[in-house]
Amino acid sequence: MTLPLVPPMLATPGRLPPAAQDERWAYETKQDGQRVMVYLPGDGNVLLRARSGEDITAAYPELRPLGGALGTTPAVLDGEVLALDERGRADFQLLQSRMGLAHAPARAARRAARVPVHLVLFDVPFLGESLMRQPYVRRRGRLEELGLAGPHWSTPGAMTGHGAEALAATREHGLEGLVCKRLDSVYEPGVRSRAWIKIRNMRAEDVIIGGWLPGKGRLTGLPGAVLVGQRAGGRLRYVGGVGTGWSEAERTELAELLRAAVSSRCPFDPVPRIPDARWVLPRLVGEVSYSTRTRAGMLRQPSWLRLRPDLTPEESAADLPEGSGSGG
Repeated sequence: MTLPLVPPMLATPGRLPPAAQDERWAYETKQDGQRVMVYLPGDGNVLLRARSGEDITAAYPELRPLGGALGTTPAVLDGEVLALDERGRADFQLLQSRMGLAHAPARAARRAARVPVHLVLFDVPFLGESLMRQPYVRRRGRLEELGLAGPHWSTPGAMTGHGAEALAATREHGLEGLVCKRLDSVYEPGVRSRAWIKIRNMRAEDVIIGGWLPGKGRLTGLPGAVLVGQRAGGRLRYVGGVGTGWSEAERTELAELLRAAVSSRCPFDPVPRIPDARWVLPRLVGEVSYSTRTRAGMLRQPSWLRLRPDLTPEESAADLPEGSGSGG
């Protein structure tokens, strides 16, 4: 049969539901991968579409056997493709080596042998008929009844209630975060809904500003991003650019401080390859939040928190293990 095209329902960033409403919500681990809609027409084939709607089936050849997992029952499944590290945790940097190969099936097959992926499934908006108007709790029950567990796919559990404990567990185990889903929520294709709330675990550390990038448009004359580093082995190693998190007043204040610290020499070792970079003396300490680090020690999704005028670069607690950092 011809399956309906179902854009994925999206979660809204937010906080845990109030404690008084805790039992009205289910909690799932937030995964760090590529969102996919899985189309199983019931003839042994499988079609994977990215959030954009692009056909990415050929990028993940190890998922083809999923086409026969439900026999002749047509279905549309919602899930996320992950690449797992040696500890069994999702590693987006590993996954990036698999993404973008939908039009290069031979390369995709070679990469699959070295970096296999795993598909986690968490919803079923269509199963022989549309389930999108049914509540989440009923759809979730139907999904779990399917028993979809294979060499490259699984259906992780969801917890009803105990949201604070679930969030604490993701932090304790170094996971990306939590998705809260209201038990009575219908499936809203393509909608960023308040019925699903995502909470990302963020870390915070001190960094040393070594440069900046000029802003554009309304930010002309102000820093568009600051270039930051942390100490490692006696050197200041570049760990990323931070371009969000400021108010207009904070950005203006920072611009004045950067102009007073201008330098012709890059303080990072090794020097990162960053076009249009402006360098400063490494004497300003700030605090940033971020989600995870890449294997090279770079900060992922960094956001500015505050200046730390109470700290000198020598007093900054930020310190990378030897071997971390990137040359750009």
